[in-house]
Amino acid sequence: MKAAEAPTGLLAGTRPRILDLATATPPLSYSQSEVLDLYGISDPRIRSLFTNSAIDRRHLTLPPVDPDTGRPRPESQGELLAKHRETGVAMGSAALQGCLKRLGASVDDVGCLMCVTSTGLLTPGLSARIIRETGLPRTCARADIVGMGCNAGLNALTAVAGWTATHPGQLAVMLCVEACSAAYVFDDTMRSAVVNSLFGDGAAALAVRADDSGHPSDEAGGGAQILKFAGLLITEALEAMRYDWDEEQGKFSFFLDRDVPYVVGAHAEQAVDALLAGTGVRRGDIAHWVVHSGGKKVIDSVMVNLGLTRHDLRHTVSVLRDHGNLSSGSFLFSYRRLLDEDVVRPGDLGVLMSMGPGSTIETALVRW
Repeated sequence: MKAAEAPTGLLAGTRPRILDLATATPPLSYSQSEVLDLYGISDPRIRSLFTNSAIDRRHLTLPPVDPDTGRPRPESQGELLAKHRETGVAMGSAALQGCLKRLGASVDDVGCLMCVTSTGLLTPGLSARIIRETGLPRTCARADIVGMGCNAGLNALTAVAGWTATHPGQLAVMLCVEACSAAYVFDDTMRSAVVNSLFGDGAAALAVRADDSGHPSDEAGGGAQILKFAGLLITEALEAMRYDWDEEQGKFSFFLDRDVPYVVGAHAEQAVDALLAGTGVRRGDIAHWVVHSGGKKVIDSVMVNLGLTRHDLRHTVSVLRDHGNLSSGSFLFSYRRLLDEDVVRPGDLGVLMSMGPGSTIETALVRW
């Protein structure tokens, strides 16, 4: 398929486009060894898990050190929720403001804000708090997608694209805010160590607008046109990624089954085939792959099952290396790196892919 040819897409005619995006992280980052030493972890199995994770550094919001123990002090569930609120509002506001600055837009231009998070439950949610913090219009349409996990960015993008299609010319922002430091349990179990070795804090804001005619963003090069979404729910792996209440710790605890990478990888081809079905696009026509940084084994499994190269997933790998797994916003950090690389050309096709609890694989087909 030639790059200049427009594939058939479910959203053809409405032309929702990804205009730009920006990311934000907390000020402090830590190497894996620094985290291990800070918590005094000597178990060789856990140290190996951290140091062989393909992660160099992560931005984290850790509690103050207890002077009696010399270690970060334990946090209650209430303190973790407060961290989620404070860190989330700060990161989310910074990412949103950065996105608008890139666009040359103001807060008054935003007609819809959709916030995504899985690292805490707030009522009112992040959307209301960020509207107040940033001065977005009080009439701004808003919604919060909470608890869907790492795949939720594309679930939210589906809704944002739908909103823009019914409000042509109006600007919508999807904001993924994940203060993963607010979802940690620190104990001596391998279950907790798997999670604690992987996730980092970060936020990403992405701007979308749909134009039926006449707007500069409707021209080639005006951002990636969203052509189609497709999702795959792997019901037999429903319990493979989940939040449980840890009675002993008195807080929520995230669980990742060791077979998650293989389950995701085994279904990746089916998910992509469903996305491309009916579009006339072949897998070989895809110039850019923007995939969630789920972890080293997840990335390798997706790469093998889709026949991709390390170069295809270079940004996915580098985001994992520099930030860890950022949950719903990971693929947007990779998207930002792709744009900064300045290799995208008008007519190029791309696949966005995220994976998470359900187990779920979400995809989108875009064309620049």
